[in-house]
Amino acid sequence: MSTSVITRFAPSPTGYLHIGGARTALFNWLYARHTGGKMLLRIEDTDRERSTDQAISAIFAGLEWLGLDWDEAPVFQSKRVDRHQEVAHEMMRRGCAYFCYASQEELAEMRDKARAEGRAPRYDGRWRDRDASEAPAGVKPVIRLRAPLSGETVIDDQVQGRVVFPNSDMDDLVLLRSDGTPTYMLSVVVDDHDMAITHIIRGDDHLTNAARQSHIYAAMGWTVPSFSHIPLIHGPDGAKLSKRHGALGVEAYRDMGYLPEAMRNYLVRLGWSHGDDEIFSTEQMVEWFGLGAVGRSPARFDFAKLESINGHYIRHMDDAALLEALIAFLPHAAGGEAMLAKLDTSLRGKLLAAMPGLKERAKTLVELAANAYFLFAERPLPLNDKAAELLDDEARRLIAALVPALEALPDWEVPCLEAAVRAVAEERQVKLGKVAQPLRAALTGSNISPGIFDVLWVLGRDEALGRLRDQVVPA
Repeated sequence: MSTSVITRFAPSPTGYLHIGGARTALFNWLYARHTGGKMLLRIEDTDRERSTDQAISAIFAGLEWLGLDWDEAPVFQSKRVDRHQEVAHEMMRRGCAYFCYASQEELAEMRDKARAEGRAPRYDGRWRDRDASEAPAGVKPVIRLRAPLSGETVIDDQVQGRVVFPNSDMDDLVLLRSDGTPTYMLSVVVDDHDMAITHIIRGDDHLTNAARQSHIYAAMGWTVPSFSHIPLIHGPDGAKLSKRHGALGVEAYRDMGYLPEAMRNYLVRLGWSHGDDEIFSTEQMVEWFGLGAVGRSPARFDFAKLESINGHYIRHMDDAALLEALIAFLPHAAGGEAMLAKLDTSLRGKLLAAMPGLKERAKTLVELAANAYFLFAERPLPLNDKAAELLDDEARRLIAALVPALEALPDWEVPCLEAAVRAVAEERQVKLGKVAQPLRAALTGSNISPGIFDVLWVLGRDEALGRLRDQVVPA
């Protein structure tokens, strides 16, 4: 494998790491790992008013939770302003850029005229060839790129294919503002060049930027990286992804109980495919990932699909590993801190023993924690509404008959427990479910739980019998 591939993920820290950014990071990471190359991280924090340390921390935490590492120290764009300015002035010396003294009023007139004529607003190049001696007094100029006026700019995109832009549709973009601050277009190109980025993989909302940025590369005589512009993620209704669809920060998905492995699996299928395969290990993703299999159509976000994949990962995860994932999740769960406070060695052992039954009925760690709550509950057990309905007087009499049968058991093992419960059901001439449902309610406080004989076994003789006695109707 080549070691020359260098990709980058370059978020702006003006908010959380949203789901689209997470997928872009994943695609860059996978392509770098697939090719034996590197993925670098750049924080594009030049918007000092909107960039926050909290957002930067959220980006780092989101990437780390997803298991996406980067290969060198992060680059902070705001610390490279001098270098960006240096390149702009070098372009001036080469005759590839020029001072523009157009006022805000003149620019507004250009925009109004373009709109009136049904054209896209663009700078008309009025200072492109004028001498600086004509500059109005006291006006600080911007520096603009001297872009080609005729011909075409062609982007051979690895996802979008050959895309042609008439140069007549593009104007002379600003490189340095009048206060000397660099624009996004300049900073991105300089940083990508200096970081030796070979492959730029980003959203297709940047496709037009690729054409404009290629002019900066040409002006400096730099090699243009390979471009891959991936379609954006849409909601299930085909509209642009919004918060109502799931455009949330990565930490929100962590708090909703999704596993990072499942999240990676789901994200990689949003726009990339490998035959009809749906479930991939990380090793398979790295082995199979290629830009040629990225589709051109927008992917649709589907919570039901994400939940299904997450359920698959929960069911197939090693019990001990899932226990550790659950424990790590508890600080983010409702009531989780209280559960953690009770988690001693004995309770940890019960959780591990119960895990095979618990995970079969959970699609998220939220559900897994809720299903496991009965292990942490203290007597007298709180009952949910459905459990309370099940525990009518008749049910409590059945439980009263169960208690001595269970007390008499020499071994507290599942086969013995099942035989005892079945014997009571036969003696009372009722179906097993007629006994099992109130038994479940009395033991867990819920109408839903793992297999009832497993519940009896995991709780242990003393705790299980104590919970049953609490529900017995007094004589």
